[in-house]
Amino acid sequence: MSAILGFVFVGLMAIGAPIAFAMLIAGLVAVWLKPGMPALVVMQNLFSGLDSFPLLAIPFFILAAELMSGGALTDVLLKFAARLVGMRRGGLGHANILTLTFFSGISGSALADAAGPGAMLIKMMRKAGYKDAYAAALTASTAIVGPIIPPSIIMIVYALTDNSVTITGLFLAGVIPGLLIAVSLAIVNHWVSVRRDYRSSPEMLDPAPMWLLFWRALPALLLPGIILGGIHLGIFTPTEASAAAVLYALLVGRFVYGTLRWDMLPAILFRTALMTASILFIVATSAVFAWVLTVGQIPQEVAGWIAGMNLSPVELLIAINVLLLLVGIFIEPLPGVMIMVPILAPLADAAGFHPLHFAIVVIVNLTLGMVTPPVGGLLFVTSVVSGVKMGPMVREMRPMLLALFIVLMLLTFVPLISTWLPGVLGYRN
Repeated sequence: MSAILGFVFVGLMAIGAPIAFAMLIAGLVAVWLKPGMPALVVMQNLFSGLDSFPLLAIPFFILAAELMSGGALTDVLLKFAARLVGMRRGGLGHANILTLTFFSGISGSALADAAGPGAMLIKMMRKAGYKDAYAAALTASTAIVGPIIPPSIIMIVYALTDNSVTITGLFLAGVIPGLLIAVSLAIVNHWVSVRRDYRSSPEMLDPAPMWLLFWRALPALLLPGIILGGIHLGIFTPTEASAAAVLYALLVGRFVYGTLRWDMLPAILFRTALMTASILFIVATSAVFAWVLTVGQIPQEVAGWIAGMNLSPVELLIAINVLLLLVGIFIEPLPGVMIMVPILAPLADAAGFHPLHFAIVVIVNLTLGMVTPPVGGLLFVTSVVSGVKMGPMVREMRPMLLALFIVLMLLTFVPLISTWLPGVLGYRN
């Protein structure tokens, strides 16, 4: 059953089938060829995979991000970030990083960040004299902060897959790693800007006073704080926080910025429904795939095989990093979490790793796969929105990938980076 599952899944991926359909069809074939196994269990697991109250947070967070975008959020944050760091060497590159970091606290999606504000930032950098390929590479690299700084769709799914962590604990654990990634990319941008003489572009900056730009951006910047603060103070649960975020985004976009019109809501709701359907379909099919893995005793077999190798904790972490990076190249983070966490989490627990530390290592690894050639999903999205070919963009990305892997090693071998903030606020998992 397990061999059939793996063979069909890999075969479908090799011919270019969407991963959700590859997981569903592989599960169906494995169950169909298993004597005495009714095909009805596939449908049962397909629906039970969605029967979870915390999953309601996904469409609400997506809707909140869409409402904020419709309320001119991207433009407001970009103007503020550009004035804040735009006068420095490589200023628009720094503004790119800062804007996407701000936006990651709202969208929770790397692809949404790259396709939305990322496309606008690439155009601005192009006008300021930056190489097209460099602007696209910097945008793709920075967009991976989206799933790491809360709120994060991947973290919600991870917490549902591994009961040893909570959504709130994961949200808090992602704050410092996400900021560390942004700082590392800012260092790379400064180094490249000095070498290529990328200077600031004062003529492209908003001439309004700095305090006014900050005041305009403040309602948008407050949203992540409202989400995390409300959860920590016990005002609402993570799922209720997502609904509160929708209400806040609606009020801010309509009555504070005044750019969100009522006639924009049907299109916003349609995009939200489309994105939610695609994400939840992956969650449902991943549940089928994970169930077949469990029935086939794959997690236990892999755990036994790795335990038999007598790896030290350091060697185990390195092996897990390599495995996850390889998986992340070919599989998107969301299904990657659903497939790999049931296999690897018991190993991490047996080795004594802190569950939040291990969760961040998994999430960052799988997210890095989105910008790792040759298949990274963010590379394709950024290539489309920027009009830059894949080859030149990947060549420009080499110093950024080095910086990202250095941060990954720090996160892997310095657990305190992930566990300090949750621990200070009283969250052990």
